[in-house]
Amino acid sequence: MPVCKMLLFSAILAITTAPVFAQSKDEQAVGAAVESLRKALIDPTKTNLDALVLDELTYGHSNGNIQDKAIFEEALLNKSSDFVTIDLTNQTIKVVGNTAWVRHILSTTTNDGGKPGTTHLSVLLIWVKQKGQWRLLARQAVKVQS
Repeated sequence: MPVCKMLLFSAILAITTAPVFAQSKDEQAVGAAVESLRKALIDPTKTNLDALVLDELTYGHSNGNIQDKAIFEEALLNKSSDFVTIDLTNQTIKVVGNTAWVRHILSTTTNDGGKPGTTHLSVLLIWVKQKGQWRLLARQAVKVQS
């Protein structure tokens, strides 16, 4: 194939496939909220957690434990749940009206109650947009299948 035709083909391919990878403004905002949550889990304060999660939060762990907002925040603030590092990969975001779901793989190093550990989980987050802010309504984690 001549160079000019190859360049033209490459340009057309780039133009037609770019929208597939583009995120809407809401998807970008949800992604930013996820990143804020990631940072808040590592360095939690009542203020940053309250800004990100709804009072109606249900937070499910891979071991079957389910927490409401008060217990979720208490565990982070008293370091019984202590994230040292959090890496999120393979993230997908889908916005439907004022609700969004996010799936990703969560890999962490932890120091829960002073006991070092690691996790590798598949996580589903449900976010709701209220007064222009995306806030976490629900989270469920499951162990990644080997």
